[in-house]
Amino acid sequence: MCGIVAYTGNQPAKEILIEGLKRLEYRGYDSSGIFIANNSSPYLARAVGKVAELERQVWNSAPDGAAGIAHTRWATHGKPSEVNAHPHADCGSKLYLVHNGIIENYLLLKKRLQEAGHTFKSQTDTEVLAHLIEANYQGNLPAAVQKALMQVQGTFGIAAMHIDHPESIVVARRGSPIILGIGEKVSLAASDASALAQHTDKVVFLEDNEVATLEPGKFTITTLDNRSVSRGTTNLDWNIESMDRGSFPHYMLKEIFEQPEAVENALRGRVNHAEAVAKLGGLESVQDRLLQARHLIIVSCGTSYYAGLLGRYVMETLTDLTVETELASEFRYRKLNIRQGTAVLAISQSGETADTLAALREAKRKGALVLGLVNVVGSTITRETHAGVYSHAGIEVGVASTKSFTSQLTILTLMALLIGRSRDLSYEDGHEIIRALEQVPDQIREILKQAGKIRELAEKYCHSDHFLFVGRKFQYPIALEGALKLKEIAYIHSEGYAAGEMKHGPIALIDPKFPTLALALEDASYERVVSNMQEIRAREGKIIAITTEGNTKLGSLVDDLIYVPRTHEAVAPLLTVVPLQLFAYYCGVLLGRDVDKPRNLAKSVTVE
Repeated sequence: MCGIVAYTGNQPAKEILIEGLKRLEYRGYDSSGIFIANNSSPYLARAVGKVAELERQVWNSAPDGAAGIAHTRWATHGKPSEVNAHPHADCGSKLYLVHNGIIENYLLLKKRLQEAGHTFKSQTDTEVLAHLIEANYQGNLPAAVQKALMQVQGTFGIAAMHIDHPESIVVARRGSPIILGIGEKVSLAASDASALAQHTDKVVFLEDNEVATLEPGKFTITTLDNRSVSRGTTNLDWNIESMDRGSFPHYMLKEIFEQPEAVENALRGRVNHAEAVAKLGGLESVQDRLLQARHLIIVSCGTSYYAGLLGRYVMETLTDLTVETELASEFRYRKLNIRQGTAVLAISQSGETADTLAALREAKRKGALVLGLVNVVGSTITRETHAGVYSHAGIEVGVASTKSFTSQLTILTLMALLIGRSRDLSYEDGHEIIRALEQVPDQIREILKQAGKIRELAEKYCHSDHFLFVGRKFQYPIALEGALKLKEIAYIHSEGYAAGEMKHGPIALIDPKFPTLALALEDASYERVVSNMQEIRAREGKIIAITTEGNTKLGSLVDDLIYVPRTHEAVAPLLTVVPLQLFAYYCGVLLGRDVDKPRNLAKSVTVE
């Protein structure tokens, strides 16, 4: 959600900034802009729509200045428009600023600034920052940024420049990520490491309420109250080639097909066959405390929330923990009764999800053991939890999460195995889970061979206005995730339901034009799901069923079938989610949707 890139060095900034914005397009945005410092003619350009629109302007008119800032905006305050796009300038057009986050007291600040004579041009909260820094500027830009941000309530990641200091960039953060990249005679900053990886592998993660000043090849960090901070660089472990689509038409399809490797990476080095237990190095520092826990609360949002729902079923099956799964966006509004022996697990692909961060901070404040499960190394959640596990899914560019989800499910199962084997989970049961997990990559490869058939099903059903997904027990969260994918990617209204709830309302919607996708594996809940399918068929509803290979009993009850290999029921969701991802993808493609960057959505949601 929104993206910042900043560069100061010895090369033309426009090429580096535009390339950086392209690396950040996957985060979601609706407009973009760029400022390039040039002693003779400072340059500002902004555009609505894709970065390509901005790029056309820049190539035709931008100077070759060696420092600048750029931004992709996802509208919050004010509609997408050129005047609302970043960067924003002060009254004298000397100071330029880009911002991720939300300024909660911007109306109060704006009123004070207007009364002092400042003139505003946009509808954004961000413009307040430019004028506020201008009001505090007395020749020292870092000091002006510090004084201004001390008056701000809300979240921010900013980059600011002043034409009096054309080689200097000041960045700051509170609640919205900023990463510095340091190279030979060049310095960069970005809201996402993917914009830096092409230029340097030396990065510095800015912490909340810190301000950094960048000059070519060097940086300094202070706190907002001007205390000096000493922090060295960290090596960025990121393969930029993984951001290329290769022969795939879309990142989403590429990432669906990368899931066998994603599961293998999640398992690698984390299984002790001799003892039938998981080995999670990221949890070793708190393992004694975790294994003594009696209560686990999982907090997350979106697809990660559905991973957490499944995690609850797996944890309750393999351990004696009491487990709750909560929407992170609601967690801190509840009256929390966090007792001794409570652990809170925050799940986030990006590690920057604002609501999930707020939830873990509240849990930490109340004394819980706070753990993280994230994909992005060095992200804020990894730095604010007591311990955690990386999913190692690799860069996921598509906005809709696919391989990150299967990686999360794999790690959650390993965590359950670790805890369960310290309690009453037997050696044989532990081995059964391990064997099932290790078979998953090849089983997913077999499912992916059905991509052509699933595309044919998408052709048959993609013009439906509504869709219902149903499942029970382990397959209920997958029904929710399947419905979410179809909404996100194809813009088809779809609902996920526990199959047992059919008679409590949703069955009223069923008719020949309202198809259902039923998750009907031959597991402990199979007969009950079949009963629900019969209720749908009695109302002339069309049914696509996902079932276990070799099951010939569904017959005329369903219109179409997709088969997945037989496995342990706690591991089966890693298989059943794959055809649902493919179905959503092909529906989106056939309907002409932008499947990698669905409308109104962002990859990393860094505002609440």
